[in-house]
Order: sequence, then C-alpha cells, then structure tokens
Amino acid sequence: MLNTVYKEAIKNRDKILSVLKGPKYEQIVERAKQNWVEYTPKKQEAALCGIDSSFNSTKFQGMELWVVTGVGIQSNGIIVDELHRQGLGRVGLDIAKMASEMEVDICKKAVDVSDIVMMDGSLYSQFMTRQSGLTPEIVRIMKRKENVIFVAKTSNTNVQFKDLGSQAGDIFYYNHATNTPGFSRIFVDSEFGKDKMISSIYARLSDSTPLIKIELLGESHTDDEIKSILNRIYKTSVGGYPYALKLAHNNCKISGADLSKLVSLYGISNEIGSREVLE
Repeated sequence: MLNTVYKEAIKNRDKILSVLKGPKYEQIVERAKQNWVEYTPKKQEAALCGIDSSFNSTKFQGMELWVVTGVGIQSNGIIVDELHRQGLGRVGLDIAKMASEMEVDICKKAVDVSDIVMMDGSLYSQFMTRQSGLTPEIVRIMKRKENVIFVAKTSNTNVQFKDLGSQAGDIFYYNHATNTPGFSRIFVDSEFGKDKMISSIYARLSDSTPLIKIELLGESHTDDEIKSILNRIYKTSVGGYPYALKLAHNNCKISGADLSKLVSLYGISNEIGSREVLE
C-alpha cells in the first residue's frame, strides 16, 4: 500500500504543489519583496527572558496520567520562574489551557526583571475562544511595561495576501521572496477588536537563516521600535532564533521518554488492550 502512495506522490508532485502556490504566486512574492525592509541588526545588551510550556499525557484504564510544565529563563541560564503540575484524572482534561495559564503566570513575574519577555508561540492563540478566559489577563500584563512580545518559528496566519487569493500562510511567501536580514513592514490586525490589536512582522536576523514571526499588542509601533527589538534579541540568538527561547523549550519539554519514567515511578502498567496488540 505505502509503495503505491509513494509512487503516486512522485507522479503528481508538481500538480499537488501547484495548489500550494496558487495562480497568483509570483504576484504575491513580488508584494512580499516590496514589503521587506532590509536591516542588519546590531548587537545590543539586554535582559531577555524566554517563556515556554509543555504537556504530555498517557491513557490508562479510562483515566489519563498527565503532566504540565512551564518555565521562564534568561539567556544566561538563570531561571526566572518555573511551574509544574501532574495528576491522574478523567480523559479530556484541558491540559493545553493549563499550560497557557502557567505561561501567563510566569510572564507576570518576568516583566519586572526583563527588558524583553519573549513568549513562545502566537498572541492569536491567546485570543482564541478556547483560551478566552486568559485574554484580559495577558492584555493587562502586556500593557504594564510594554515589554512582552510573542515569537514563533512557524505561523499559519494567512491575512496579508488574502486579497490576492493566497493559499499558504504569509510566512511561506516571505520565505520565497527574501533571504537577507531584515523585517516585513508592520501589519496591524483588528480581528479581535480595538483593545486587542495585533501588530506583527516576519524577521530574519542573519543571512539565509529561518524567518521568525514577532507579534506585539497594539497598533502604535514603529520601524525604529522593531529595529531596537531585533538588535536586542540578535546578540544572543543562535541560528537566527533567540537563545532564551531555545533554553526555555529544552528546560520544560516533556517527552515520551520522560512520561514513561513517570509511569514507572507511579507503578502504572500499560493499559490492557492498548495499541501494542496492533503492532
């Protein structure tokens, strides 16, 4: 079966990929080039804090063993705050929301000891319905010192080229339009209302490194402010990505192996009738 799937993929590769680009691909890429501001960041000292969370779970006899962790850590390895919870409960517990709540709690502390607080992921996700209860809190924190940004290595946002019928996310077209250091012109999205405007840019810190997406709250941001942010995160970036966020990810990640150790510590065996009988 899989051999047939592979053969069909090779045969129809160009046809399938043409859907990704869409009929106005060249026009969209040209606009992305026009939106790009070439800028080589200059190293600037700053106290940076990266915040990330992780969660994992495994089912057991109708129950779910779960663990959630969150951490805020500076570029020099100093931990600003770390939180964790674990338990055994009914399947369906919203541990993703629990992880987001941890990130917000850590952010409250980080804003007072950091020049820039970098939250892993997207501000859009904080404003979505599933996590709407967190919205007022994160807005208050971001307005307190205006030093919180969201940083993501990937993005599904498809808003900047919609009028041209874009099929892929905006980041796809910027990746194909540029390979120089710099940033896209500030795009302001009012989808969530006047008090929750999201300003976003795509940025590249060094030649030919991956793009990152940076999101800020509010609409009154300038190119000079963006340049200042890039200068400060560039000094400790690795491969075009802020080192503090890499540290945060590595410190909080709950892998399948970690979960297996936890299962062993609790003395829980595999669920009878689990997927292993199919393999």
